[in-house]
Amino acid sequence: MTDTIAGVEIPGTPAVTEATEFLRERTNPLIFHHSRRVFLFASLHAGEMDLQPDPELLYVSAMFHDAGLLVPFSGTQQRFELDGADHARRFLLDRGFSEDAAEVVWRAIALHTTPGIPGRMEPEVAATNHGVLTDAIGWGLGGLDGGRVDEIVAAHPRGDFKKEFLRVFVDGLAYRPDTTYGTVNADVLEHFVPGFRRTSMVQRVMDAPWPR
Repeated sequence: MTDTIAGVEIPGTPAVTEATEFLRERTNPLIFHHSRRVFLFASLHAGEMDLQPDPELLYVSAMFHDAGLLVPFSGTQQRFELDGADHARRFLLDRGFSEDAAEVVWRAIALHTTPGIPGRMEPEVAATNHGVLTDAIGWGLGGLDGGRVDEIVAAHPRGDFKKEFLRVFVDGLAYRPDTTYGTVNADVLEHFVPGFRRTSMVQRVMDAPWPR
């Protein structure tokens, strides 16, 4: 049976079912509902912008995009976006997807917090970024059909999203603060973690081991 929310069909494939269960079992309700909303908003934006992402790949991208905050991929300290991207790539390759498909999803997740670049890339990459921006900061929200937005939020409630989402970021980044260099993630630690001071590009250039 196909699940449809706000006119968007959730792909009824084994990979989609397994991705849903992966997130449901390994993260928390906040990230689960956020990730589903990202897919739904991404799909709405794709329709409005005449993008044609593969729905299955878009779904996996959306579901894994924040997984690295709660399920680090390895003991190596790396950006949480890379943890999520590595999870998704392994997930797809283990299920027989092509290297090309896995790499598109990897890029969609790895770049989802990077301003300006995803919109110039593959439809899955662009749409994932649009969905993230809509759910996190309300980008493009006014241009979407209000009834559809209400249906999405009814199916996947936001709760106290703003406060709890930022707390997930703090918890997922505070033990690896150096990975936030040059990213929006440093904003979160600077706001919430006493004593954290972001490293600037100017500081790194001035401190480089060159005489001048």
